[in-house]
Amino acid sequence: MVDTMVRIDRRVLEAFCSGVFRTLGLSDEDSRIAAEVLVVADAMGIPSHGVARIERYVEGLRTGLMVPHAEEETLMESPSSLVVDAHGAMGAPVAARSMRRLIEKAKSAGSAFGCVRDSNHFGIAGYYARMALAEDMIGIAATNTAALGVPTFGSAAMFGTNPFAFAAPAGEERAFVLDMSTTVVTRGKVEVYERSGKTLPEGWSVDGSGRSTHDAAGVLEGLQHRTGGGILPLGGLGTALGGHKGYGLAVMVDILCAVLSGAPSGPAVYDTPTSSARVSHFFGAIRISSFRDPVEFRRDMDAMLAELRATPPAQGEERVLYAGLPESERESESDRLGVPLSEPVFAKLVRIGKELGLPKL
Repeated sequence: MVDTMVRIDRRVLEAFCSGVFRTLGLSDEDSRIAAEVLVVADAMGIPSHGVARIERYVEGLRTGLMVPHAEEETLMESPSSLVVDAHGAMGAPVAARSMRRLIEKAKSAGSAFGCVRDSNHFGIAGYYARMALAEDMIGIAATNTAALGVPTFGSAAMFGTNPFAFAAPAGEERAFVLDMSTTVVTRGKVEVYERSGKTLPEGWSVDGSGRSTHDAAGVLEGLQHRTGGGILPLGGLGTALGGHKGYGLAVMVDILCAVLSGAPSGPAVYDTPTSSARVSHFFGAIRISSFRDPVEFRRDMDAMLAELRATPPAQGEERVLYAGLPESERESESDRLGVPLSEPVFAKLVRIGKELGLPKL
């Protein structure tokens, strides 16, 4: 079953989503940021983190899990560090402001790193890492999530999908932007398969006994009710293909986001049938001029990335890519043709807009 796609002008879609958030009590600035973060995911071909999630955000704002007027509190700060308590704020706006503060610190200190705790889902990590590119900086962003990942040789979820993003600027080439979960896939990807009625590929997940499963609905139900099973770490089942390495990376993200900021980590972060987990984030900005001339850095990045693209492709493949290239190309296409949404997601937006009394999308 393949969903028919609908394309919506990016500015129109952002304005609609922003209107949803304003109607639910967010400020103009927070509404704009939250909408932009959701729409850019769809524009780049990452529907698992796009506007399909707006229903969950609407529910969070209605129930009070996400606090529209939460006052962010700076707990600790130095010329090169920052710890913020979001007090349940919408994830994307507080994350974007915190990353902006760290970029400003890095302009003086050379690099800066910080944490945000007691926050909510913040969209794609790459959005925040990419914020550093225009400032001739390398950007880093990560977040823990509700416990969805199963440790190597385990049978129960003990850590999140815990995505990590790294962005480095180039010159003529498109920027290198690595944005990955530290599990094989994210829950959003499993949700996409469940919505489409498709079975999960081999090596994505295990059931409550720790055995491989293809049942998307069963995996999601087990995660929601904490009855066992979950998503495998990057590398898959066991150690043969490096599953223990993905497991280690996932725990690393939990340390940076949660343990470092004094927030809940591991299985203490969990969704319930009626609410999503409060989560924590980690951000970093590294000023390239602290190491070398940014122009020369971009030149050498161009050479490296062009060399990667020039790699002879494997039989049956058209070309070799690098992290961030296909997403950037899809974003350019979305800007020209409109942002692609599946018909079920479009219908969901239409319904939400009608419920909130917004102009028709």
